[in-house]
Amino acid sequence: MSSDLQSTRERLDAIDRQLIEALADRQELIDEVATAKASNDKAGTDRPADVHDPEREAEILDRLREKAREAGLPPSLVSDLYERIFAHSVRHQVDHLLEAQNPDRAAAEELVVAYQGSDGAYSHLAAENHFGAYAEALTCRGYQTFKEAVEAVEQGEARYAILPVENTTAGSINETYDLLADRQLHVVGEEVLPIRHCLMGPEAVPTRSLEHIYSHPQAIAQCSDFLASLDGPAPQTYLDTALAAKKVRDDDDPAQGAIASRHAAERHGLHVLEDDIANQPENYTRWMVIAREAIQCDERLPCKTSLVFSTRNEDGALVQCLGALAAHGVNATKLESRPQLHRPWTYRFFLDIEGHAASDEVAAALDDLRDEARDIRVLGTYPSPRTPGGRDS
Repeated sequence: MSSDLQSTRERLDAIDRQLIEALADRQELIDEVATAKASNDKAGTDRPADVHDPEREAEILDRLREKAREAGLPPSLVSDLYERIFAHSVRHQVDHLLEAQNPDRAAAEELVVAYQGSDGAYSHLAAENHFGAYAEALTCRGYQTFKEAVEAVEQGEARYAILPVENTTAGSINETYDLLADRQLHVVGEEVLPIRHCLMGPEAVPTRSLEHIYSHPQAIAQCSDFLASLDGPAPQTYLDTALAAKKVRDDDDPAQGAIASRHAAERHGLHVLEDDIANQPENYTRWMVIAREAIQCDERLPCKTSLVFSTRNEDGALVQCLGALAAHGVNATKLESRPQLHRPWTYRFFLDIEGHAASDEVAAALDDLRDEARDIRVLGTYPSPRTPGGRDS
């Protein structure tokens, strides 16, 4: 290696260290902002500052894009970077306010989170992402089934469970809804992650040489177009994506492949044969975080409220229930129906709405909904961060 190249790399390393130090300094200022907002709340100010300020973010991005042009950098690079930084800032402030209202959340010496799958599965990544602020105390524990993950919370083995509830390609995960309906648990958070599926194998072989491809049924459904384009192997279901990758690694058969994340490929030493093979590039999964106890949620935070209800056996009953929400200007973001056990042709409805259950509009809407529905149970009010793609959820 030439001395000039070595010198250039050392300068690059120094700049990288400066960037990390600058981000750490910025994080300390975000802590001060979060503390000031919490203090304003305790002081009883007329209108404490919101955690998320889209107008200020837009102004900052415009200014930074112009600075990028002046410096000869692509404005899109700066936009992408700062959108991630802003998202982290909002999440950090949300965690700060949640800790202020839920002291036991911050006081835990070990935070155990249950998920379905194994090390490196998408649910594992979602858990690490959601509870990243507690990295030193965080223990993510995988279980074979959603039911076992939920039972770990019920039995006190885990503080939380994180369960996938819907995917933008494959739709709803019905088992999660059924578990929520049958257990006295609470929704205390949500996480949305981009899903980037890869086809991987133990050797860098042509895709057409594969005879077996393993993955979780949801991943197979999300990659159905790619799989249909292959002339050879029919996909075979497996417990989860990460375990499928582990099987392919352990079998060390070049005729086998797995669909999983790039993280799983790196973790198990596999070669990525095809990248981004999902049916649509905008592929996201949403998880719900489940706990035995509800949380106190600051009304300044962008919130969702989840509930389950059933209707009376009358014409137009569902329309009347939804009309009770519309009459108060409450927006529904998700409606899912599930059959009720032992009651043929009757259904429970799961509903996500925007807003805090204690806010005037939502509280009034829920009161009217109770008058229209046969029964209703609020599953929880929880912070709802902005979803990827620039949409507020």
